[in-house]
Amino acid sequence: MASAAVDLLIGRIVSALESEASLIGGVRDELNQLQQELKSMKSFLEDADRTTAQTEGEKTWVDNVRDLTYKAEIIIDEFMYHMSKQEVQGKFRRLLCQIVYAPKNLWVRHRIATQLQEINKTIKAIPERNQRYGVDRVGGANSGSGSGSGSGSHDHQGQKPNNAEDTLFVKDDDLVGIEDGKRQLLGWLMDKELQRTVISVFGMGGSGKTTLVAKAYNNQTVKQHFHCYAWITVSQTYVVDDLLRSMIKEFCPATKEAVPLDLSSKSHKELLEMITNYLESKRYVVVLDDVWSHNLWGHIRASLPDEGKGSRVILTTRKEDVASFNFGVKRHVHHMNPLSTDDAWKLFCMKAFSSNRSRCCPKELESLAHDLVAKCEGLPLAIAALGGVMSTKHMESDWRKAYKSLSWELSYNPELEAVKTILLYSFNELPYQLKQCFLYCCLFPEDYPIRRKRLIRLWMAEGFVGKRDGLTVEEVADGYLMDLVCRSMLQVIWRNPSGRPKECKMHDLVREIALSKSETEKFCVVYDGKEDKEENGTGARRLSIQTNGGELQSWNDMLQQLRSLLVFYDDEISLPRGLRLLKVFDLQDVPIEKLPDELVDLFNLRYLNLKRTKVKELPKSIGRLCNLETLDIRDSKIQVLPTGITKLKKLRHLIMYRYNKHGDGNEFDYVYGTAAPANICKLTNLQVLACVEAESDLMKRLRNMTQLKRIGITKLREADEVDLCIAIQKMDLLHYLFVMVSDENECLRMDKLSSSPPYLKTLILVGKLEKVPRWFHSLRNLTLLYLHWSRLEEDLLPYIQELPSLGNLTLINACEGRQQLCFSTGFPKLRELSLGNFPQLKEIFIEKGVMPGLQEFFIGKCMQLKMLPHGIEYLEDLQMLNLHFVTNELVEQIRGEDSEEQPQVRHIPCINIIWQSPEGIKFERLLNSKVD
Repeated sequence: MASAAVDLLIGRIVSALESEASLIGGVRDELNQLQQELKSMKSFLEDADRTTAQTEGEKTWVDNVRDLTYKAEIIIDEFMYHMSKQEVQGKFRRLLCQIVYAPKNLWVRHRIATQLQEINKTIKAIPERNQRYGVDRVGGANSGSGSGSGSGSHDHQGQKPNNAEDTLFVKDDDLVGIEDGKRQLLGWLMDKELQRTVISVFGMGGSGKTTLVAKAYNNQTVKQHFHCYAWITVSQTYVVDDLLRSMIKEFCPATKEAVPLDLSSKSHKELLEMITNYLESKRYVVVLDDVWSHNLWGHIRASLPDEGKGSRVILTTRKEDVASFNFGVKRHVHHMNPLSTDDAWKLFCMKAFSSNRSRCCPKELESLAHDLVAKCEGLPLAIAALGGVMSTKHMESDWRKAYKSLSWELSYNPELEAVKTILLYSFNELPYQLKQCFLYCCLFPEDYPIRRKRLIRLWMAEGFVGKRDGLTVEEVADGYLMDLVCRSMLQVIWRNPSGRPKECKMHDLVREIALSKSETEKFCVVYDGKEDKEENGTGARRLSIQTNGGELQSWNDMLQQLRSLLVFYDDEISLPRGLRLLKVFDLQDVPIEKLPDELVDLFNLRYLNLKRTKVKELPKSIGRLCNLETLDIRDSKIQVLPTGITKLKKLRHLIMYRYNKHGDGNEFDYVYGTAAPANICKLTNLQVLACVEAESDLMKRLRNMTQLKRIGITKLREADEVDLCIAIQKMDLLHYLFVMVSDENECLRMDKLSSSPPYLKTLILVGKLEKVPRWFHSLRNLTLLYLHWSRLEEDLLPYIQELPSLGNLTLINACEGRQQLCFSTGFPKLRELSLGNFPQLKEIFIEKGVMPGLQEFFIGKCMQLKMLPHGIEYLEDLQMLNLHFVTNELVEQIRGEDSEEQPQVRHIPCINIIWQSPEGIKFERLLNSKVD
């Protein structure tokens, strides 16, 4: 970990040395000397990082080197800050300062040089360099304890993934040893007991409680047995009203119309009334995941009525006293037993030998592998984590070193639970580049869904991501994320249409390990109300505020050294001063309205996230943030960018679209862009520009932005379409394209584009198309196609049905006057199909063998469609059919009034229907008897 910090600092020094010599003056020699010392420090730290069994002297030196590194970083950043101020002053004034050596500048240089001399003097206090850093000691006596292939033994950037992506798409294959528990839970859930019953699932962290309950909860027989269901994550800190709101959102249909818009303003009494009124006539099942106190039952019991209909409440807990608590109702307790020897072995082999199709252990490794599995004591999380570690080792010698190191940990830390020891070992085995990336994830709240792109941009801003030939920084960071997922250090909770991780989270036990290590390493502090602020954060570089602890100014001692500040509570906040060295400022969802004037002084800032804030404008002098790489203002109140934005030469991601919050997604203007100065095209490092309002000059200048990977254009006019097509033609790296015309009557002539960008994966076109662009057939890598208000008279399907990668197709008011849609062939990879706002559509035909892998089918606002799609019975993999605002005839057919037609949909596990009846808008969920 500390070696990574040193590596970053060396890079900072190199940047300083590459700056104008006249600005550096007498500081240059001290910087050169410090750079050489840091290189030796880094070698020492990497050797120490490889060695698990450090002596107390080595541990002390690691701490001292880390502290020296932090002090040096502050000095370097102060120096860079001084240089940036001179650059802002203007060329003439800067030249004048260089000639006459203004007293202030001389004093600053002298102060910085003195501080660097003190650091160098401290380092040189130990006689000889090799003895000073104990290289022989680290690499000799204790080397047998190291794994040999751990953090520092090789460059992670040179590693090849061990079929990591194949592992990501395994779903139920790695669920072993839970069938008996699942049968018991299913029995308790659906027995004939009519009294409300509490089922407690108890076990230590990592024992598979949540996995078992989820498997029973998602069983389609269970879904059919109950009228409604909800899954609520509780955790150690919870707010009762927030739990009640979550229940309402889970119980209500998963549509924006069905959930009350003013839910956040409801009082406790109103929330209780809503839930009890909703549940009083229903048989429900509620899962309360990760319960830490039996007091929870007293807080929510009134919201879960017992009407003698056989309702069930399941809770998972690590605490035996919670599981055995007398809730005053009928109860069952399931104790999670460790996996059997056979099941543990099976799970380990799945993880450790994922690159082998048979997933079998080689003969020469069997003895060692069995010994490693035995140390996991049957805990699934520990087995999966250790298997992920061992999947990166291929030599028998590496396995022996790993086993020896793990044995040392178990004997040296007997007070640790076995799973914590395994996970700690998994952390120690991470390459040093990944350790800081992993620890950064604990800055997010417990059970927080972490978006992939947000996370890798944060890593980039912190400087955690190394360079690699042939790859962008984003691609390298994405590889880091995939590696953490493959090692079971992060869990995927949502994938995009191509199957790539879109959201991840940390298992709570893994997060505990990360928090513990972060405290030791002075990496970060998380303030969630559990501890005193004064006891937190001495020397830490990153702060995550997750509960309202008063004014941030009360953290003054830490603010001076902070590099990252993330805020996660949705209350108003008074932003602090004294953050001038900050790299990351993340205020997503914080309801602030105005940015502090001091923001533009954050010369070190790389990442600024104002997503879903109430901020209305950016500072006019935002151009002073010369190091900014990511600016995210999505769904804020900002509608116009200041002209100073064009000075941000290092900006890579500019994200600024806004959704129409008053619509339902079917109207033409469902999204808005942001006005930007025409010379924004001067930002030659931009890779993401979404979405910007079209201006004629801008469309002409776009052709110079050949490095863009994602672009979104709104308010496009016909006169600018040729210029836009010429620009797109030059964007060979483009993988995401969004184009929207100025109004619904404007034609979008994308047929002016002679061929599509070769790597295009997402295409969204909003506006009338006179004909299908002929280049559609060449979209070989396209995974998502979204056509909105295209109103095509020509048949679209023949042009896209053979696209080999298309996984998601959405058509909203896309076909003018069509009464029939015929899917006659193709769509081999289609998983999601959405058809909305087809006012004249009467029939849908699906031939056998077409879109064989379709899993979700949405039909909405098709008011002439009075019968099910012909051939829907051929869609054998279809999991969900959503019908929103369709004809009453179609509703009655689905509900089984026509017995001859109903078998068409008997194979579909879940059908959601929203329709307009004489009594008003109704929602119904039909669950078929298909069993997992």
